[in-house]
Amino acid sequence: MEKDWDGRPDPELLLRQNFPEKPDEGKGKLKIFFGYAAGVGKTYAMLDAAHQEMAGGRDVAAGYIEPHDRPDTLALLDGMELLTPKCIEYKGITLREFDLDAA
Repeated sequence: MEKDWDGRPDPELLLRQNFPEKPDEGKGKLKIFFGYAAGVGKTYAMLDAAHQEMAGGRDVAAGYIEPHDRPDTLALLDGMELLTPKCIEYKGITLREFDLDAA
């Protein structure tokens, strides 16, 4: 497999191999949830939309969720596939983030 300058697989090649272009097939949608401040409902809205997609028969996985220990948000994680986050050590603490390479 071709590699990018940083040694990772070429993303364009991966897309062509895994998602061949066919009319109206293999195309996903990107939905972005914006919110200026914490606590305005972005995570809840994303998880609610994910459950609606799952109910429609679509395959959905959560890449990284920061639930902030909100019970309603945590409840929406039930039954959802959760990807393992990437852990990075930084100044003596462990940070968790979306693992793009694993996804």
